[in-house]
Amino acid sequence: MDDHLALCVHKLEKQLTHLTTLTQLLDSELDLLAAKKGDGLKELAREKLTLLHAIQSLDKEISSFDKALFSQPEAQNLTSNIEELLIKCKQKNDVNAQAAHQANLSVRELKEILIGAPSSVTYGQDGAVVSHNNELVKNLKA
Repeated sequence: MDDHLALCVHKLEKQLTHLTTLTQLLDSELDLLAAKKGDGLKELAREKLTLLHAIQSLDKEISSFDKALFSQPEAQNLTSNIEELLIKCKQKNDVNAQAAHQANLSVRELKEILIGAPSSVTYGQDGAVVSHNNELVKNLKA
């Protein structure tokens, strides 16, 4: 194996390691979202951002290699593994985004209940908006 191919394989292996770490961080992120642990999410977001910068930087380095190197079996296998992990990361990230959105909706709904916002809005026979104010929380003092 020549030096260029060896260096390319080394960088691909490093990228594979970074992406494996990213999948683990995404799994941890989903766990923290489910547990509603905001402090843990802040720290994890910092880790994720650092890792994403490293992935992006390494990706630039890898893209500078001659394209012919990637047709070599050693590089080809790593490249296909990297592509699979990228798809997996995207799917996990989409799931986490949906979980974060649902958590945000739940918190907003709880907040509205606590401040006494109307819990349901419907339309009357004349088409006007009618709010049903459930007086679940009135004169609440913290």
